[in-house]
Amino acid sequence: MPDYTILGLLARGPASGYDLGKWLRTDGRWLGRGTSMTPVYRALADIESRGWVSTRVEPRENAPAATVYSLTPAGVEALEQWAASEYRPDERPMSPEFTQRLSFAGQLGPRYALTIVRTELDFRRRQRAAEQDPVLPSEGAQPIPEIDRDWLTRIDALTHDRGWQSTSLFIGWLETTERELVRECERRGLDPSPIDRTPTSQETR
Repeated sequence: MPDYTILGLLARGPASGYDLGKWLRTDGRWLGRGTSMTPVYRALADIESRGWVSTRVEPRENAPAATVYSLTPAGVEALEQWAASEYRPDERPMSPEFTQRLSFAGQLGPRYALTIVRTELDFRRRQRAAEQDPVLPSEGAQPIPEIDRDWLTRIDALTHDRGWQSTSLFIGWLETTERELVRECERRGLDPSPIDRTPTSQETR
């Protein structure tokens, strides 16, 4: 599968592999990616083979010349098609896939972002409604003598509570963000209904 994070970054401007890797290691840490450059160059080779980027050699002061990548019209089309494609939330709240989608599909316009946020919010609400009383890992456990059974139950409960509260906060953030994106669509005169196809530029911006 193509690396749409790399494609989305190149939509923000031409960059070398080194530039992309540096961004992922610093500002892009929240994407949850590794720091190795190998996947970056592998992704660039892949999207270049698809005709989604063009390259040029750019001299750099006090450094070797860099190969700089720019999106082609085919690359822009591929990014738009991915941004409008079906998004399926992960079972894990706040997964890197959601962050990637919101950042690099959502950057194409508020309707893209609103569709992603609504999809995530609907899924999390259904997930929360289906939750039952938790079965903690410590129930039925036979711990080693060094572990107090009552404390084991307590630490499991605290860990579960942390996850429950984090998801609740995430749902609250999604609800607030949805309202903000609806207002942004209205301000721009855009239809706030979900995107179910590849829209025209005028429909999304």
